[in-house]
Amino acid sequence: MARDYMKPRRRIFRKQKRLNRSMAGNVTLFIFMGICAVFMAIPLVMVVNNAFKPLDELFRYPPTLFVRHPSTDNFNDLMVLMSNSWVPFARYILNTVIITGGGTLGHVLVASLAAYPLAKHNFPGKKLLFNMVVLSIMFTYQVTQIPNYLIISLLHINNTYLAVILPAFAYGLGLYLMKQFMEQIPDSLIESARLDGASEYKVFWTIIMPNVKPAWLTLAVLQFQSMWGNTGSTFLRDEQLKPLQYALQQIVNSGPARQGAGAVVTLIIAAVPITFFIICQSSIIETMTTSGMKE
Repeated sequence: MARDYMKPRRRIFRKQKRLNRSMAGNVTLFIFMGICAVFMAIPLVMVVNNAFKPLDELFRYPPTLFVRHPSTDNFNDLMVLMSNSWVPFARYILNTVIITGGGTLGHVLVASLAAYPLAKHNFPGKKLLFNMVVLSIMFTYQVTQIPNYLIISLLHINNTYLAVILPAFAYGLGLYLMKQFMEQIPDSLIESARLDGASEYKVFWTIIMPNVKPAWLTLAVLQFQSMWGNTGSTFLRDEQLKPLQYALQQIVNSGPARQGAGAVVTLIIAAVPITFFIICQSSIIETMTTSGMKE
C-alpha cells in the first residue's frame, strides 16, 4: 500500500525538478566537477600508494604521488608487529566489530524510535524536547566528555563494551535527521494504516522505516565512521577490550622505523569506512537530493 502511494508522487516530483541546461552549460559543469573530483581523489591516491612505498620513498622530499618501486614489505612488517603482540590480532578485530556494530545499530534504532513520536504525534513538551536535541548538536564531544565519564562511572559499566557503545545512542544529529525526514511522510498514509487495524509498532516498522530508508542508511554511515575511529581510551583500560584503532595507532607512534607499517595502517583505517560508504552511496545521495513526499 505504501509503495503504490509513493510511486506517482515521486514521478511528479522528479518532473517538477527537471532542469533544462544547454550543452555548453553541461560541459562546463562536467569539467568543473571533474577538476573538483581530481583534487578530492589525490589524498586517497596518495594513501594507497604510500602503503606500497619502501622507506626511502616515504621519506623522500618533496614527496611523490605515485610509488616508483612497489613493495609489500610494509604489509609484512605490519603482520610481524601484530603477530608479536601479546593480545591476538583477532581479539582487536572482534572488539572493533562489537563496538562499531553495537554503537551503529543501537543509535539507528534509538534515534528512529525517538524521532517517530516527535514527528508524528502531539504531546506536552514536544517542542521543548526537540529544542533540547537541536541544542545538543552544538556541543562537541570534548564538552560532554566529563559528564559522560561521570554517568558511565555511576552506572558501573566503566571498562566494558557498554561504556563505549551506550554514549553513541545519544548522538543528537541522528535524531534530528530522522525526525525531519519522517515529517515529510504524509499523515494520510499513516491514518490509512491505522484504519486497517495496524498498531503503532506495525506502522513504525512497515510504513515509517521503509519510507525513510535513505535517512537511516545515511545515519548508519555517519555513525559507523564515528565508531570506527573510536579508540576507547577514555573508558577502556584492559588491553583485551581495546579496539583495532588503538592497536594501529600504537604502531604509527612507534617511530620512524615503523612508518612503512604506519602507511598500511592509514590505508586500513580509511578503506573500511570508504567501502561502507560505497555500499550505501545511492541511498545517501537520495537523502541529500530529495525533499521527500508531501501532501
